[in-house]
Amino acid sequence: MREVFQQELREVQDRLVEIAALVATSIENATQAFNNSNIALAEQVIADDARIDAAAKSLDELAIDILARQQPVARDLRIVVSALRISASLERMGDMGSHIAQLARYRFPEKVVPKALRDTFIEMGALDVDVARKLTELLRTEDLSLAEQIRTEDDKLDDLHLSVFDKLLGETWKGGAEDTVDATLASRYHERFGDHAVSIAKKVQYLATGDWVPDGNTPS
Repeated sequence: MREVFQQELREVQDRLVEIAALVATSIENATQAFNNSNIALAEQVIADDARIDAAAKSLDELAIDILARQQPVARDLRIVVSALRISASLERMGDMGSHIAQLARYRFPEKVVPKALRDTFIEMGALDVDVARKLTELLRTEDLSLAEQIRTEDDKLDDLHLSVFDKLLGETWKGGAEDTVDATLASRYHERFGDHAVSIAKKVQYLATGDWVPDGNTPS
């Protein structure tokens, strides 16, 4: 029975890695669709979000079943409880990718944001993709140095997010109401993607060490 239980715990962790990999693909495709007005890629991201949702739901069902049958304690309990919380954050990260892709679909064949902000969004997208890849590796290895790298990149995303608002509120901004709304939403989605990654990184640290790092901001 103990061997079966440990196999189930490994399956929980393996599924988290698989969902994280799906999220990494989603945000990579979403940023390409957004920056290049690629409608086919945008549609793919939106359709694939259901796969992320289903994988997260399946993992939650497995974790709840393990809690009911095995009544785990200590690190085993941390694995199962953390998995439930991490899967929810991964599902939200998938939603952020889908929202970015939806903006690209709504504005096709036009670019989503004016030229003045395109370099900023290219940089934000690249950071989100890197964060997602690091997060997948963090879940695979529990290498806590990756958690620190994710926090550093999230700080850069926060700075870029603020720079978008500085431009939108500046006297030189020439965009119309539609441009302003699109840029605001897109920047928010990119920034929240990073916030969820940081939240997961803190949960992995808790899983590895037993020490909880409080969240400064609770992603939504």
